[in-house]
Amino acid sequence: MAKHLRLGKKAEYLATDFLRKHGYYIRDKNYRSGPAEVDIIAQKTKRLHFIEIKSKHSLRFGEPEEQIGKGKVRRYHQAAESFQLEEKWHGEIQFDTISITFFPQAVKIEHFEDAFS
Repeated sequence: MAKHLRLGKKAEYLATDFLRKHGYYIRDKNYRSGPAEVDIIAQKTKRLHFIEIKSKHSLRFGEPEEQIGKGKVRRYHQAAESFQLEEKWHGEIQFDTISITFFPQAVKIEHFEDAFS
C-alpha cells in the first residue's frame, strides 16, 4: 500500500476514535454518492455531521484543513443530500473537518465544527 494511503487509513482510524471518545455515533465511513465521498458521517444527539478528514506530515505548505477546495465542498453538499434522502433524515446537519498532523514526536488532532456551509 502506498505511503499516502497508509497515512489516510491511520488518520481515519484516529478521527473515528476521537469522535467516539467525544460522544459521536459513527453512522457511515467512506460514503459514496456519484463522484463524492464523505470520510465519516457521525451523529451526536439529533444532528448529523458530515466530516472531511485532512492529514499531513508537516505544516510546510499550510494546515491540513486549508486543503479543502470549493469543488470538495460542493461534492460534500451533494453527498449529504443523497444520504439524507436515502436515510429519510429530516434533522439538522453540519459539515465538519478533522485535521490531523503527524509530527515526529506527536500527533495533533483538531476538530473544526461547522467548518463549511
